[in-house]
Amino acid sequence: MAKWKGVFPAVTTKLTKEGEVDLHATKSSIDRLVKAGVSGVIVLPMLGENASMSMNDREQIIRGAVEVVAGRVPVLSGLAEVTLESAKANAKLYQSFGAQGLMVFPSLGYKTDVRETAEWYKAIAGASSLPIMIYNNPIAYGVDCTVEVLKHFVDTPEIVCIKEESGDIRRVTDLYVEFGDRFSVFCGVDDLIVESSALGVTGWVSGMTNVWPTECVELFNLCAQNKYAEARELYQVLTPSFHLDTHVKLVQYIKLGEHLVYGAPEWTRAPRLPLVGDEREFVVSTIKKAIDALAKRSKKAA
Repeated sequence: MAKWKGVFPAVTTKLTKEGEVDLHATKSSIDRLVKAGVSGVIVLPMLGENASMSMNDREQIIRGAVEVVAGRVPVLSGLAEVTLESAKANAKLYQSFGAQGLMVFPSLGYKTDVRETAEWYKAIAGASSLPIMIYNNPIAYGVDCTVEVLKHFVDTPEIVCIKEESGDIRRVTDLYVEFGDRFSVFCGVDDLIVESSALGVTGWVSGMTNVWPTECVELFNLCAQNKYAEARELYQVLTPSFHLDTHVKLVQYIKLGEHLVYGAPEWTRAPRLPLVGDEREFVVSTIKKAIDALAKRSKKAA
């Protein structure tokens, strides 16, 4: 089974103003990420508007990502479903489309208890041969894959990784104390990456890497090399923007950031609407401050 590590951006799905998938722009953005040094890409995460996509949309996105990546890094797909039957069926489909791993959400329609959560993930693991990253975001989805839940997966080889986004930084150490290196532990929220790295995470599922892939890879690598003084300097520049990754409108915020930094389309699919007024100005101001600070940092380094 896979042993994932490094920066895995949760890729935004580029859309036209009319809400159709812009496959060319999506593939171009993925190529940009890989060239910047990411270690994997995850298409159709929540940030990729998974739940708003038809199966035709999903197929062309997964196949397009696999085509443009061309084996340079692993391509994972988000798997976000309401029923177990649809989750199992789509796990098989996504594998047939070329996905090399799955980032699996809990059921979107029901807050499962410990026994039900364990059964959900074990059944999906048995539906395909793909390695699985558990998407643990209890703040958003109400289901927490705690140490107690993960004990059920020790003997399930397909489950190889957990994206830890509980918001409790102590969870990282609890996982290592209980399981050692049985599971790869990824930081799942941008504004906890340095703290999580200090506790030993080996990967990062990142939203703002869509905006600044080179800088985010550099930040992760600085932490991996125990160069925390340099990491903190860069982190302080990026953290106000990283806070945008924790908001309910992170899709709009990050897409607007991509638009400002490299011209990617900012459009989202309804019910999400484009940002307007003071909210838009706040995001624009936050991103522009980081752009200016990064330019100064680059000039100083030169």
